[in-house]
Amino acid sequence: MTHAERIKDLASIQGVRGNPLIGYGLVVGLDGSGDQMRQTPFTQQSLTNMLAQLGVTVPQGTNMQVKNVAAVMVTATLPAFSRPGQSVDAVVSSMGNAKSLRGGTLLMTPLKGVNGQVYAMAQGNLLVGGASAQARGSSVQINQLNGGIIPGGAIVERSVPTVYARDGIINLEFNTTDFGAVQSAVAALNRQFGANTAQALDARVVRVKGPVDPAAQSLFISRVENLEVKLPAARARVVINARTGSVVMNRSVTIDEAAIAYGNLSVVISRDTQVSQPDTPLAGGQTVVAESTQIEMRNEAGSLQRVNTSANLADVVRALNSLGATPQDLLSILQNLKSAGALRADLEVI
Repeated sequence: MTHAERIKDLASIQGVRGNPLIGYGLVVGLDGSGDQMRQTPFTQQSLTNMLAQLGVTVPQGTNMQVKNVAAVMVTATLPAFSRPGQSVDAVVSSMGNAKSLRGGTLLMTPLKGVNGQVYAMAQGNLLVGGASAQARGSSVQINQLNGGIIPGGAIVERSVPTVYARDGIINLEFNTTDFGAVQSAVAALNRQFGANTAQALDARVVRVKGPVDPAAQSLFISRVENLEVKLPAARARVVINARTGSVVMNRSVTIDEAAIAYGNLSVVISRDTQVSQPDTPLAGGQTVVAESTQIEMRNEAGSLQRVNTSANLADVVRALNSLGATPQDLLSILQNLKSAGALRADLEVI
């Protein structure tokens, strides 16, 4: 079975990438939910330095007890081909003990790249998706309150040169390592643009000869990205998440005929507190509290189930559902099927 996908969904162009940015700043305007200065001295130091830059001198040794300020880390991604003046989203995360950033405003924060140079400046009002309420010692909270986003809150100040073609040579980097997908892409490119246009360097990179003129490269890359490639069926794989008990499999998974027996053994431990009091309170007796622990083992009998050979994903799901196993039982069953050679798929546990 084959299916067609566009090259832009399978690969990216070498050199066209984003660059991560990071910065440290202050969020103000919080409703008493900011950092506690005694426990976060870096917030007080940052506030003192900021006020000094604005011409406000704070006497040395002053213990400021403001509650509406929080120290935060600001991150962003500088997209490829970004130019000064364009805006990108900024993600703001608390690094102190602030209770909430809701309603806060990020002050001007320089965002630096890995080389220490400033590439963007972030500032603006935070958008926090969570909410909380409390009264008389009781509280309720929805989602996370110590992080938020400023849509378009970072202004690009410096661009990063993006080089994706040298003498008309463009490298396509596929998202996964697959010799079959690479060869199919090479064949499709050579049929569309002529022989020797594309060449596979390995199982992940395809070299494409494009026009040398930079003005024509954009149109050429657009045609390359939208070219559809016929791919063979994906490699059969079953992914098991042992922490959540979830199982995901693709449509190439098949199973051979097998017999499966499974059962459950559970141990139940219960603890009960018993109180013994004297019949007459004036007889000098004492109230005695004793704990009683009971341990019970339950063994559910398992039965031998037959699983027929399957040819597609629907048959696999139907066969596994016929066992009546829980998701946790299914994890062990799939592992045992793989060991017995009846599961025709790669088993990956995450």
